[in-house]
Amino acid sequence: MSENEGRRELGELKIANDVVGIIAGLATVEVPGVAGMSGGIAGGIAEMLGHRNLSKGVKVEVGEHECVVDLYVIIEYGYSIPEVAGQIQENVKRTIEVMTGLDVTEVNLHVLGVQFPQEKKSEEAPAPAPRGK
Repeated sequence: MSENEGRRELGELKIANDVVGIIAGLATVEVPGVAGMSGGIAGGIAEMLGHRNLSKGVKVEVGEHECVVDLYVIIEYGYSIPEVAGQIQENVKRTIEVMTGLDVTEVNLHVLGVQFPQEKKSEEAPAPAPRGK
């Protein structure tokens, strides 16, 4: 009896899309230069790091032995988008394959924006005019 036949005798393993989505979200935000995830064009508002919805900005299609992942991200200003994108794709593919055993056939990345540093926004804002009597 082969290893695969033994697995079938024990039962089936089905991994929910949401589980793979959470894994992909965590693997994405681990990469330096990722400012956050977005719900996509329809979602509108970006989810910044630290928020609880880890599958926000992730679309996953899981088959029997493979999956396809679409990620919607916002990159921090100053980082090379192609370099960050490559790191995200590699990290997501590796993490999903190790944790689930699924073959990741595609990791499609959609960069929806660039986040500028918060310090620059506050420095560039003009000082309020003094109030006089």
